[in-house]
Amino acid sequence: MPPKTKEKGKKTGAQKKKQNAGADVEAKSAHRRTVLEKELLQDHLALRRDEARRAKASEEQLRQRLQVLEAELEEARSEGKAIYAEMSRQCRALQKEMEIHSRKLEEEVTGLREQLETCQREAEAARQEAEQALGERDQTLAQLRAHMADMEAKYEEILHGSLDRLLAKLRAVKPQWDGAVLRLHAKYKDSPVWAQPPGSLKL
Repeated sequence: MPPKTKEKGKKTGAQKKKQNAGADVEAKSAHRRTVLEKELLQDHLALRRDEARRAKASEEQLRQRLQVLEAELEEARSEGKAIYAEMSRQCRALQKEMEIHSRKLEEEVTGLREQLETCQREAEAARQEAEQALGERDQTLAQLRAHMADMEAKYEEILHGSLDRLLAKLRAVKPQWDGAVLRLHAKYKDSPVWAQPPGSLKL
């Protein structure tokens, strides 16, 4: 039993040494963390101060740039106003010119419409006159054809009448002519005159 008591005492002392060593390590670690945190805070603070200086410098540059931009903007506004005034003047002049040109075109269109209406009326009148002239010509041609047909019928009637009268006269004198021919033939048939060439006989 006593030997067991000694072993327990040894174990308790070793444990205490281990606990003390662990506490020292933990204290050193805490100190080191504190130092590191302090250094980090100092670095962070320095970084912040540097950023603040840069921000201040940037702010000053931005302020100066803003002043320049405001001056340029004011100048651009002045130029814009001048350009707007000039463009407005040119626009009014162009609008006035367009109104004058539009009135001229309207007058020309009105004149052309009047001329077109006049031409249409004249063309219609000419067409009616042409139709009337064609109608009169057709009527005249029809009258002339009818007159010519009537004259042809009358001439044919006159010709037939004249031929009929001539034939009647020929038929009336034919017996006398035949008798005279026979007498002449009997009178001259033995005469030397019949021996003469044709055309030399004298009655």
